[in-house]
Amino acid sequence: MTRTAARLAAVIALPVAVLAGILAFRILGGPAARPAPSPSAQATGPVAMAAPNLSPQTATVCRALLAALPDSLRDRRRRPVPAGPEQNAAYGDPPIPLACGAGALPSIDPTADVYPLSGVCWYARPGRDTTAWTAVDRVVTITVTVPNSYAGQGQWVIEFSGPVISSVPSITAVPSGCHD
Repeated sequence: MTRTAARLAAVIALPVAVLAGILAFRILGGPAARPAPSPSAQATGPVAMAAPNLSPQTATVCRALLAALPDSLRDRRRRPVPAGPEQNAAYGDPPIPLACGAGALPSIDPTADVYPLSGVCWYARPGRDTTAWTAVDRVVTITVTVPNSYAGQGQWVIEFSGPVISSVPSITAVPSGCHD
C-alpha cells in the first residue's frame, strides 16, 4: 500500500511541478515578456548645454572633474556635449547632465534638506520635469539634473560623488545638515 501511495503522489506532484515551472517562466521573463530597452537603443547624439565663461581656477577644477567622470553611468553611456565639453557632461536618454562651474551656489534655507550622499552634500531643487541636485560643499558649483522619470534619483546622483571627491576640493564652511 505504501508503493501505491508513493506512485499516486508522484503522478499528482509531477504535473503540478511542471505547471508551476511554466507559470514561473512566463511571469519571470519567458518569451512573452517584453525585454528592457538596451543601452544601445538609447539616444547617443549631442546634448545641448549652456557653457558660461569660467575663471581660470574654476576651469582647472572642472577639467579635473570631467577627466575623472566615467564613460558610462550604470547602463547609460556618456554622450557628447558640443558646448563646454571641459565643464559639462551628459549620460543616457533622457540625459542626465552634469554642469560644473555654472553660477553661484544656491541660497539654502537653514531648515532645507541637504543630503550627504557618499561624502558629498547635495541639495535637491525639484522642478516639473527634472530635479537639479547641486553639490553645496565644494569650491565650485556642480549641478546634476536628473529627469523625474528616473526612479531613485539620489542613487543616480551618488554615482557622481566619487569623481567629485577625487577632483573638487571641499569648502571649509559646509551648510547645516551636511554631515557624513
